[in-house]
Order: sequence, then C-alpha cells, then structure tokens
Amino acid sequence: MVRTGAIVFFVGAVATMVTVAPLFLGSDPFPSIAYAVCMLMGVGFLIAAAGVLRGVAVQRRQARSSTT
Repeated sequence: MVRTGAIVFFVGAVATMVTVAPLFLGSDPFPSIAYAVCMLMGVGFLIAAAGVLRGVAVQRRQARSSTT
C-alpha cells in the first residue's frame, strides 16, 4: 500500500506542476479537471499513511503473539 500511495502521490505532484506552470508562463490555464487530478497528491498520501499504519498494527500483533 505504501508503494501504491507513493506512485499516486507522485502522479498528483506531476499534475500539480503541470497545472501551475501556465500560471507562471502567462498562458491560458488548464480546465478544472486538471485541478481535480492534483488532488491525487492527498489521496496518495492517505493511501501511504494507511499502509504504514497497517504495517505497524501487524508488527504489534506479531510482537504480542511472540511474547505470550
């Protein structure tokens, strides 16, 4: 999940750079769907965080079962 979240995050980051570039270059901005693709940064971060938390939970369960 962490790897998938990182990939989605980077897709969103590239989309953000591409979407913001016309604002600095003085050209016409992209349609609003391009800004929606930028939201993949947040989605990717949440997916990666969920993967990390899931991994922590699995390690805790393993640690508890090995000590008892």
